[in-house]
Amino acid sequence: MPDETLSFEKVRAVKRAHEKALFSKPNVVGVGVGFRSRAGRRTDSMAIVVMVSRKLPASQLAAEDLLPQEIEGVPVDVQETGELKSQVK
Repeated sequence: MPDETLSFEKVRAVKRAHEKALFSKPNVVGVGVGFRSRAGRRTDSMAIVVMVSRKLPASQLAAEDLLPQEIEGVPVDVQETGELKSQVK
């Protein structure tokens, strides 16, 4: 079970260590550190936030394409954002 009192530094370090692997998964458009959401509401629990263009049921993904629920004790929160586009010109 993830520790509810994870520090920002711990979550950031774990995110950095696993960022490349997370970006290799289908539909992943962003990886960051933030607060976990449950039923559309922000919680006080820190998490690795994985942004996907479209959230799919686990049954539609190959086992190797599933995102983990936690990494090194840090929760992973998958959030659907749609496609992200750079605003820099």
